[in-house]
Amino acid sequence: MADEFRTQTAIRAGELRDAGRPAKLDAILVDSGDNGARVYAENQARTCEKLGIEYRLHELKMGSSQGTIETKVMELNLDPSVHAIMVHMPLPEGVDAHHIKMLLDPDKDVEGVSPANIGNVVYGQSMRAPCTALATLKLIDSTEIDLKGKRCVVVGASVVVGRPIAVLLMQREATVVSCNKFTEGLGDLCRSADVLIPAAGVVGLITGEMVKEGALVVDVGVNRVLDEGTGKNRTVGDVDFDEVCEVAGWVSPVPGGVGPMTVAVLLHNVVELAEN
Repeated sequence: MADEFRTQTAIRAGELRDAGRPAKLDAILVDSGDNGARVYAENQARTCEKLGIEYRLHELKMGSSQGTIETKVMELNLDPSVHAIMVHMPLPEGVDAHHIKMLLDPDKDVEGVSPANIGNVVYGQSMRAPCTALATLKLIDSTEIDLKGKRCVVVGASVVVGRPIAVLLMQREATVVSCNKFTEGLGDLCRSADVLIPAAGVVGLITGEMVKEGALVVDVGVNRVLDEGTGKNRTVGDVDFDEVCEVAGWVSPVPGGVGPMTVAVLLHNVVELAEN
């Protein structure tokens, strides 16, 4: 699905380039000592190049102040040649990430994380939801399930994942239950779900006995664990994949499920912002 989505994005990016208006993504990376953010930025640059999207990385040194980061965001907001902005997370300790997101021009906020864009999603005025939430919805849509009246259980209520996913499902007239890892009777709630979306960040939280026969399961959890066999870290979701495969009608893997779709949605948004 992600490959198909990227192919469509590349075609549209090519049309913009031929028209003399190439799609561009401007990303801010503040050195916080987190190598994962830098690796992500490098991978992002390579993917953009493959799709014909220009990528400009604005690097700020470790120890950059709140004011320095805010100034860079405002510069990009006011630059008419810039139409898609993202800020790589995490930001250095002591920096108010929420305030940085508040400053993003909603019309250039490619990840859909500004409070204005999230508010518009709640009001049903925009589909520029946070990319992970939108990727989850697209995976569900690919199964052609009619969400109207279906019970959807979302485990986890983070601002840019669990909550916007719940809102998008409500807009499809699904019956949505929002819960978390501390919810009493979590197993019973999960077993009642036609669509189950774990996004709690807890390894192995969802076992086979917690899933309804034939249910659709989209695993949004991302956890790093030590592989005893190799001695290296690996990424796993919230779902015990092998167990749930025996019960569910659909289940997305981690890695290889929501992650690739999230990147594909982000790049689609870059092109859409450039077209607009």
